[in-house]
Amino acid sequence: MDDLRSKYIDLIAQAADEAALEDLRVQAVGKKGEISLAMRELGRMTPEERQEAGPRLNALKSEITSALAAKKQALTDAALDDRLKAEWLDVTLPARPSNHGTIHPVSQVTEEVSAIFADMGFSVAEGPQIESDWYNFDALNIPGHHPARAEMDTFYMQRKQGDNRPPHVLRTHTSPVQIRSMMDHGAPLRVICPGRVYRADYDQTHTPMFHQVEGLAIDTDISMANLKWCLEEFCRAFFEVDGVELRFRASHFPFTEPSAEVDIRCSWAGGTLKIGEGDDWLEILGSGMVHPKVLEAGGIDPSQWQGFAFGMGIDRIAMLKYGIPDLRAFFDSDLRWLRHYGFGALDRPDLVGGLSR
Repeated sequence: MDDLRSKYIDLIAQAADEAALEDLRVQAVGKKGEISLAMRELGRMTPEERQEAGPRLNALKSEITSALAAKKQALTDAALDDRLKAEWLDVTLPARPSNHGTIHPVSQVTEEVSAIFADMGFSVAEGPQIESDWYNFDALNIPGHHPARAEMDTFYMQRKQGDNRPPHVLRTHTSPVQIRSMMDHGAPLRVICPGRVYRADYDQTHTPMFHQVEGLAIDTDISMANLKWCLEEFCRAFFEVDGVELRFRASHFPFTEPSAEVDIRCSWAGGTLKIGEGDDWLEILGSGMVHPKVLEAGGIDPSQWQGFAFGMGIDRIAMLKYGIPDLRAFFDSDLRWLRHYGFGALDRPDLVGGLSR
């Protein structure tokens, strides 16, 4: 046993890496290792011999196992030290701005919108981008003959021949998330639903994929006045202008009744857009009181609860706030455009420090 101890203690001390250490473990205490084989011999010994040899063998096995563990830890620490030396970086060195990435305006504006509505008590809800026909249209009181359901306006997923199940679509708005939120959480409810949406359109102000945020508030005593206050507070905070004036124009949306399109007072003097002044009006979003049929589809009793909803394009309000002329540039992946309009990675928007620094 003394010879085994000396042999393996020396070999363990000389092991250069973990692979060599593992070979020594197998040779010593593996199933067919020398110490394991020696312990099997205990059954052939007399009780007196076993009483003497047993404790010594157990002590030897424990010592070798501890030596293996200690050596493995030492090798791990040495490897970490070498890695840290190789990856050492002086964090006091000045940054290299040219190598820094930037936050895309869509991501920045999404964070800005979320921060503003979070301050009003809205939580953020998300849902799948591939939706069933029911969630995207039927639950939102959009009839089968509505133009939005035509294949020239909506991207339908291909179905196998003979498949009679309801079709799936690339969602045309984030309103299905409102239905899912109502079904999952019931009322009262206050959520915003930002995300990608898809429509078959492409020009200077439209793309097949764009970003939208919708809001939903449901309670027992909600009116258009609450909707008006909420949107005014949002516009005041988002555009960082105190004198915001909104105009509500009667409109029609299948999922709200009454419905209204919302314009904001602005000025185009000198070719520059200025929010909150001038004699011009600019449409920025749609809104209204949630239709009773939509509440029923979400599992909420319209005789007890009511609410308002609104929706706006994230890309469009980003264009208005930051003076971006062409929506298509958002998706061109042009590094020059990203460097010009991008935001610093650490400039996280909040209402205290400012949305756009």
